[in-house]
Amino acid sequence: MNKLLNISLVSIITIVFGACASSSSPSLSSIKDIDVEKVCSVENNGIEKVIQTAKKYNEIAKKNELEFRRLGVNNTDLIISVEEAIKTGAKEVNPKDFKGKASKTKLPVDFAAIRACKFAITALTQANEAKTSWRLAVPGDGYEY
Repeated sequence: MNKLLNISLVSIITIVFGACASSSSPSLSSIKDIDVEKVCSVENNGIEKVIQTAKKYNEIAKKNELEFRRLGVNNTDLIISVEEAIKTGAKEVNPKDFKGKASKTKLPVDFAAIRACKFAITALTQANEAKTSWRLAVPGDGYEY
């Protein structure tokens, strides 16, 4: 009787703390329900909220080693350059590439924020989709090459 009580108490505590941990930060599986166009819209949400969303999802992508790199620029560096542009009031950003040098890519601040947000969320959604669709790309499953 005492063992049964201990086991049930431990399982209840595990469920409660697991629910609290999953609700505080988004998980890889909850990303699929996000509407990227609405969440990453600067016109609707403002540039600060969009860049905060990008930071939140980019941290998850970095933990899972899924961070986007486009035109030699990591998404983290793009987010940093947008934050600096917001502070200084610049109209364009020139993020640093993965080697730490200034890249050739110059983007308007609003577009760079939208792009950083979409890259952060898309990295996670593609990883989530790959779990179910990877079998379609395996040779020998009926596809002719």
